Amino acid sequence: MARNLILSGGVAHDFAATSQTLAEVLLEAGVESEITDDIAGALSEPPQVDLITINAMRWKNQRGHFEDQRDQWHLPLGPDARAVLLDHLNKGGGLLAMHTASICFDDWQGWPRVLGASWRWGKSHHPPIGWTTVHVNRDHVITDGLRDFDVVDEVYSDLDVLPDVTPLATSMGQPVLWARNVRRGRLVYDALGHDTRSYDSPVHRTLLCRAAQWLLRQPVGICE
Repeated sequence: MARNLILSGGVAHDFAATSQTLAEVLLEAGVESEITDDIAGALSEPPQVDLITINAMRWKNQRGHFEDQRDQWHLPLGPDARAVLLDHLNKGGGLLAMHTASICFDDWQGWPRVLGASWRWGKSHHPPIGWTTVHVNRDHVITDGLRDFDVVDEVYSDLDVLPDVTPLATSMGQPVLWARNVRRGRLVYDALGHDTRSYDSPVHRTLLCRAAQWLLRQPVGICE
């Protein structure tokens, strides 16, 4: 069974619940997950895993948001931990980035080039959480044959998205899912997943299962 490390934790989200639910979803794809909120510790040396998942929001918070929790979650990703993540990709590993990963690690200038996008304060935003329709681009093995679906979630809007990103799904005209090759590895960013309601959608769960299979270079589509 493939092994996955979920890097979890942060403000304004129930990361403990979403990380646990995400682990249950990925188990359907034959992926066994370990969850930790000690990101620096987990990346102090190369983890012996096939997949790394980022379901966290660690950031500088220079604009004063969540000031009462700033010290707790202002945990910068140091050079050694960054090198471990990049080495994982260099060795052909998979990286699954969820929701707040576009806000995460904002003191690492190279992170947007890995992820394919970043949140820009003063420009990026999201409407209130609620029902939204996700439109699926079926031109990729991850999304082939899947239908559009409705989900309760936040739709991150007006991110700074790199021009080489091709959305595999959109909502409210915004890209919410993409897959890309990074170095010798693969990355999938899923901007959905604010809370566990997002995983109530069978199509969203299938997308994540297929994303894991693609990241692990396995045959895609067995976990529908």
